[in-house]
Amino acid sequence: MAKERGTAGWRWAWWEATAVGRTVRAAARHSGAERDTVVQSLKAAGAATGAWALTGWWLNAPLALMAPWTALALVDATVYRSLRSALQQLVVIVLGALFASAAMAATDGSTLGAMLIVLPVMTLVGTHRKLGAQGIYGATTALFVITYGAYSLTEVGHRLTETMIGAVIGVAVNAFVLPPVHLRNVHDQLRRLPREAAGLLRTMAAGLRDEEWSATDAAGWHDRARRLGQVLQALASARQWTAESSRFNPGLRMRRTGPPPPPPEKADAVWDRATDHLTAITRTLSGASGERARLTAPGAAFLRRYADLADEAATLCEAEADLLADHERADAEECYRKAHRRSGELYDELADEFRRLNDPAAAAAGGELLVEMKQLLHELTDFARTDVSGGQEERREQ
Repeated sequence: MAKERGTAGWRWAWWEATAVGRTVRAAARHSGAERDTVVQSLKAAGAATGAWALTGWWLNAPLALMAPWTALALVDATVYRSLRSALQQLVVIVLGALFASAAMAATDGSTLGAMLIVLPVMTLVGTHRKLGAQGIYGATTALFVITYGAYSLTEVGHRLTETMIGAVIGVAVNAFVLPPVHLRNVHDQLRRLPREAAGLLRTMAAGLRDEEWSATDAAGWHDRARRLGQVLQALASARQWTAESSRFNPGLRMRRTGPPPPPPEKADAVWDRATDHLTAITRTLSGASGERARLTAPGAAFLRRYADLADEAATLCEAEADLLADHERADAEECYRKAHRRSGELYDELADEFRRLNDPAAAAAGGELLVEMKQLLHELTDFARTDVSGGQEERREQ
């Protein structure tokens, strides 16, 4: 047993080490979330060091720790959050310092007595939702004042001055030294949606050409389609971060290069509907598979044509992903136009095949598949009318 635990521990350590190595390599090789994290960490360290140099070395403040402590906490993920956190922190620190000073005076400098008075109140105050994550700093500031034993108004004034210096430095560093602008993640999630949808459509098409596709296969397709909803949630979260990072951020005007503005939110709504249609298709296939199928599957000829159409829908998705990535734009547009034209032809052929279905039960499932695919193709071609570079310019459909 001990040997197994030791082996599991080494495996966990190796996994952690390799994960750290991948993160370091990713940060060194290209821009992304890993490099953004490194930059923010270095900014926080630099802000804290600068605050200490100003208050502890140059001003020779009696409790210079307050300045770097505050600066370190205020280099946040967005400039807006830094400003909001600075205001919240100043409020709780003022409350904590003043309350601790009053408690020390009331208990004639008794550290234990002041703690018994101050800490329960400041800890409770810190839980107020308006103070967010900064609420705890009220209690910790009170601890600094009480344990340091300096509680006169002059000395409390020093603490507040040191805190304000740290807040100014932390916010200034975050706002003017490579200010964070969260634009990249929207592009990443928008590219991820068509790539994953294309992969699902390709897998589904290959399975439908095999007449022995199983209920397990169909259930797997349906699960993959439903998991696209998680990507949509990640996209919505990325939109919120983008909007927040643009507030009070001078970086949008300071930077000459960087990620382009994300596409308009119309793209999100299109993929939301496209995902619904893809989920409905896989749900119908799942219901028509297996020995205890709830629906009657259409014939093999219908499903083979359906597989061809799914392949063309996958090509449309891949072309959209390439356009979002701005890779070989001319080639991607040409590929899109061909897939658009070919999907229309295949849909007409599939509709003719549907009319030849004689079994009403099979026609019910086939009709649902046909309708959902039609609406999916409509969404994929409607997406083309949204300029992926952020404007509303229409592409010419040929």
